[in-house]
Order: sequence, then structure tokens, then C-alpha cells
Amino acid sequence: MSDSCSNSQAGLANKAENSLVAVIALDAQSIERANILATELVLPLVDSSHASDYDLLLQLSSDGLKLQPTGKKAPGATYADFVSGAVAHRRQFGGGKGQMIAKAVGIKGGIKPQILDATAGLGKDAFVLATLGCEMTLLERSPIIHQLLKDGIERASETDVSDIIQRMTLHHANSIEWMVEQTGQNERFQVVYLDPMFPHNEKSALVKKEMRCFRPIVGDDLDADELLDAALSIAENRVVVKRPRKAPFLANRKPSLQFEGKSSRYDIYPLKKLEN
Repeated sequence: MSDSCSNSQAGLANKAENSLVAVIALDAQSIERANILATELVLPLVDSSHASDYDLLLQLSSDGLKLQPTGKKAPGATYADFVSGAVAHRRQFGGGKGQMIAKAVGIKGGIKPQILDATAGLGKDAFVLATLGCEMTLLERSPIIHQLLKDGIERASETDVSDIIQRMTLHHANSIEWMVEQTGQNERFQVVYLDPMFPHNEKSALVKKEMRCFRPIVGDDLDADELLDAALSIAENRVVVKRPRKAPFLANRKPSLQFEGKSSRYDIYPLKKLEN
């Protein structure tokens, strides 16, 4: 895996996160790693006596890296998991190539496109597509979320899904800048997949646990409209945008094709037919 990020963006992100997040080791074996992570992210390293002074804790233990909100009625920890729970169930019973996301990116027959996921988050959609045989390149610009995803990938690489994980390559980067740079080098991806953070109503059922954790440190993707232009410049065959079902089109640009579910939809901007 390769890590790259513009210094200016990393600095801005860390500045915003410093007042909210601290790193804590939950066991003696994780103290050294916690110290390294705190230094890398420019975050305070705390013990249990000061944990409540922060809104979010990056918890390190033998189980991996987790993001835990503090305070009364705080939800459970958020982390990248490609092995158990809902992800494992979806891998076994999720519908394979019949899933909307598979149809949206163009998986059909022997067609398994090379995909750039420019808004990786915790990597759930990328893992689904890698499970279906697609080679995935993942971009995540938040230093904290990147670390959560990196940790999940590393843990999963030592399990029975290691063959799937090998199809996922992670970069820490500003997606727009990264795509513009690759375009200048004539690098192309058959499909570019976008799922930018949308400013949901906080009372909406769409606001899942991880979104409540992420929003304080990453905010909304205010540059989401620019993502589409950058994606269209680097995509060979199509750009796919995942949106809440009733959300406006990205960059107010109507897609040529849509797949719509109960809570979300996929807007498709085709450029050239996908072929084996």
C-alpha cells in the first residue's frame, strides 16, 4: 500500500481534529504503537484519567484501531471490519453481481472493471466490489479515517479474506488533487466511484453511527461538486456517484442512467462501453 497526502491538507485536517480527538492505548502491548500514531497524526496521547476531556478517542488495542465517542449515551466504537458482522453476511448472502452497486459499476459476465474509489471512508463498498473480482484503488483524505481503514485492511490481510484484500490498494490523498495529477500523467481508471459526505438532517435514519463519528472530524464534502469533474477527467468508461435517494445531483449534473433503492441511488455518467 502507498500513502501520499499534500502537506497543506494534512495540516488543515489535523488542526481541525486536534481539539476533538486524542489517542489512547487500551493495553500495555499497544502503548508504543499509540505513541507513534499520536506523533504521526499530531494528536495528544492520553490515559484513562483524561479520556473524557475529548469528544473522540482513537483507541488502540490488540483488537486493532477504533474511533470511540465519549460522553453519555455515546454510540459504540467505529472501525473498519472486513471479516465479521454485516460485512461477512453481505459477502456470503448479499446477492453477488445482482447487487445495485455491481450493476452500477458495470460488473456483468466476465466484465470486472478496474475501479478508483475516490471517497473510500471505511472501505465497505470497495470491499464489496473487490469481493466481486474488481481491482480497487482507494483514496481517503482524512488522516484519522485513513488510519482506521489502513488498520482494517492490515488485519484482514491475515485472515481468510486476504485474497480479496489483495485487490485493494489504499492511498492517503486529497482525491481531487490526486485525480488531477494522475490525469496529467495519462493515468486512467475504467470506473471512478464517488460517495461524498452529504449534509443529512441529523434526525434522519440515514445518519448511521459511523457518520455521527465522522462528521465532527471531516464535516461535509463541500468540494463534492469538483469531485465529479476530476472523476470524469480520469475515468475511461464511467463515473458512478452514490447519493441519498432524494439528494440533488452532484454538480447539478443529471446522469444518463440511475439505479434507485429505498434509501440511496446510483447516478451513472457513462463515457464508453465497458468490454472484456
